[in-house]
Amino acid sequence: AFGSLIGVGAGSVLSIAIGAKDRKTQERLLGVVNRQSIFCTICYMIVALTFAEPLIAMMGGRGEELALGTSYFRVCTFGAFFWIYGLAGNMIIRAEGKMKTAAWMMGVGLAANAVFNYIFLGILKMGVEGSAWGANIGMLTYTLMSWLYFGRGKATFRSKLLSLRGDRKIASSVMRLGMPSLIMSLMGLIQGLVVFNALARYGTTADIAFYGVVYRIFQFLLTPIFGLFRALQPVIGINYGAKQYDRVILAYKVFAVAALVLTLPFWFISLAAPGSILGMMLKDTVFTGTHFLYFRVYMAILPALAFLFMAMTLFPAVDKGKPAMIIGLARQFVFYVPVMLLLPKFIGIGGIYYGSLAIDTIMVLWTMALVKKEFNSLRQRQAAEDVA
Repeated sequence: AFGSLIGVGAGSVLSIAIGAKDRKTQERLLGVVNRQSIFCTICYMIVALTFAEPLIAMMGGRGEELALGTSYFRVCTFGAFFWIYGLAGNMIIRAEGKMKTAAWMMGVGLAANAVFNYIFLGILKMGVEGSAWGANIGMLTYTLMSWLYFGRGKATFRSKLLSLRGDRKIASSVMRLGMPSLIMSLMGLIQGLVVFNALARYGTTADIAFYGVVYRIFQFLLTPIFGLFRALQPVIGINYGAKQYDRVILAYKVFAVAALVLTLPFWFISLAAPGSILGMMLKDTVFTGTHFLYFRVYMAILPALAFLFMAMTLFPAVDKGKPAMIIGLARQFVFYVPVMLLLPKFIGIGGIYYGSLAIDTIMVLWTMALVKKEFNSLRQRQAAEDVA
C-alpha cells in the first residue's frame, strides 16, 4: 500500500511533468520519494511489529495458523523499506515509459526470491521464516536494481539518488495522486478481513483453502489487465501534460479493449475446465458441482474489470485522484463490508461468491459512468485548446 502510494503518486507527477517539460519537478522528485519512503517505513514497522499477532488474528488466524502467520509477517516487516522503495522506484521507471526496463528489474527480483526460497526452505529447512527472508532478499534485489538505474544516470530525467531534499508542492501532489492506490490496497485488507472471518464462521478450513485458491487464480488471470493498466499511466500522463486530451481518451479505449481481448482466452479456459485449473493448486481435493459453480460465479465479471482498472489509472494520471479514491472506498465500505457480513449469514458461504459478483458488476457500471463524464470534460478542454 505504501509502495503504491508513493510509486503511483510520483509516477503520475513525473509523467505529467515530462509532458509539460517541467524540468524542476523532474529534478526534485527523487528527493521527495526518498523522504516519503523512509517516513512510511518507520510508520509501518512500528505498527506491524507492535500489532503483528492481533492483525493476523483479525484475519481469522487461530492456533498454529496464528503462530506461523505472525512469524512470517514479522520477518517480512524487517524488509519493509525494500518492499516500499522497490515498488515505488519501479513505478517511477514505468512512468518514464520504460516498461521493458521495469519488467526485467522485476524479473531479477523474482528470480532472487525463488533462489533464496529454495536455499532457505529446501536446503536449510528454515520453514515459514525462511520463505519470508527469501521474499525480503527478493525485494532487496528489486530495490538495488532501481538504485543502480538512478545512480548511474539511466533515467530520462536528472535524478539525484541520495537526495533528501523536500518540496511541499511535489510531496502534496504525490500524496494526492497516490492516495487512491493506497486506499485500494488497504481496502483489499478490509476485504480479506471480512471474507476470511465469514469463511471461518460459516465454513471449514477446506472452504478457506478453496477460496484462497480461487482468489489467487482470479488474481493471476488479471495479469494482462495489471500489466496494461501500469503501462497506460505514462501514456495518459505525458499526453495530459502536453494537453493532448484526444490522445488521453483514445489511449484509455485502446488499452481497455486490449486488456479485455488478452484476458478472454484464459477466462474461457478457466470456465470450461475449472477442475483442471483448481487441481493444479489443490491436488488432493475432490471437487463437487458446488465448487465449480462458486468458481464460475466468482470469475464471471473478470473480463469487464479491464475497464475498471484502466479507470483507476486514468483519474490520477489526469491529476484527479478523488474519483478513484471514492471508487475504492465505496467498493468496500458501502458494498463489500455490509454484503459480506449479512449475505453469508443467510445463505452460507455461497453468499461470498454471489456477493462478490454483484458488487463488482455494480462497480464496473458506476465506473464507466464516471469515465464517460471525464471524457466529456476532456473533449471540452480539447476543443478550447484547438480554438486557442
